[in-house]
Amino acid sequence: MADDDLENLPGVGPATADKLMEAGYRTYESIAVASPSDLGSKADIGESTANDVVLAARDAADIGGFETGSTVLERRQTIGKLSWQIPEADDLLGGGLETQSITEVYGEFGAGKSQITHQMAVNVQLPKEVGGLRGSCIFVDSEDTFRPERIDDMVRGLDDEVIQATMDDREIEGSPGDDAAMEELVDDFLDKIHVAKAFNSNHQMLLAEKAEELASEHTDTEWPVRLLCIDSLTAHFRAEYVGRGNLADRQQKLNRHLHDIDRVGNLHNCVIVVTNQVSANPDAFFGDPTQPIGGNILGHKSTFRMYLRKSKGDKRIVRLVDAPNLPDGEAVMRVKNEGLKPE
Repeated sequence: MADDDLENLPGVGPATADKLMEAGYRTYESIAVASPSDLGSKADIGESTANDVVLAARDAADIGGFETGSTVLERRQTIGKLSWQIPEADDLLGGGLETQSITEVYGEFGAGKSQITHQMAVNVQLPKEVGGLRGSCIFVDSEDTFRPERIDDMVRGLDDEVIQATMDDREIEGSPGDDAAMEELVDDFLDKIHVAKAFNSNHQMLLAEKAEELASEHTDTEWPVRLLCIDSLTAHFRAEYVGRGNLADRQQKLNRHLHDIDRVGNLHNCVIVVTNQVSANPDAFFGDPTQPIGGNILGHKSTFRMYLRKSKGDKRIVRLVDAPNLPDGEAVMRVKNEGLKPE
């Protein structure tokens, strides 16, 4: 998305346009999907003015009205699919992780949630012909899980034909067996992962807003943002809002946070992957007592919900729990030193 001339909106002069730009609202569409209260507080303009600006932007961006199913189907052709490089997992998801959607991955500690976010940070940068989206990644780290060394392992662990296609795409001379070329390739992958550590829930929410600004800055570049990972989404909220008395406040903040990251996915056509912690239900006498936290707010907002559980050794079971257009099912993968691999 290129920046729009905001002064063309009724009631927006040079001063208001500058305030909107400084607040990260650079296009009609970004203004159209904002709430007047948020727009007013972030851009320091009156709520009445903000409401008029939002309505004008909706008309200019031609969104907010009804459209036919055929139009929706045509627009969905622009949605990309990010491959896991694991055929069974890709089949489970109808081809891979969808852009413009939130995919939630939950499971107990050590199940491999962070391994998935690291692997997707690598896979998103692959050429489209080998299952990637040829884009960069934003990684919000709330549990101190991001390790560049793991990215190194996963890049080197790609199949040789994928590595060669990626080298050719980036104009890196060499082959998978060339140490110097591989070092250059790994450095290039790491340069396209933007990492920020979230220190508390408020900081995490601020980083979601910064992620939208960063995605806007990279829109017209050779490597637009095509993946936003948050690992984990709920850790800080869970630690800071303890007890039933704080549950409503926690859920309201979490709901707002989810809408912020969803807006990034929709405005910039990128994949959103969030990991989630779990709790054990003591009332469950039969079956698996593991439950994701976040309640109905997270359950309703997540487009795809995936449950990751341990099996023998390095084997992991990936279960699709909820999806709007896909049946439930399971896939098997292995977490190896070189990354996520097929069974």
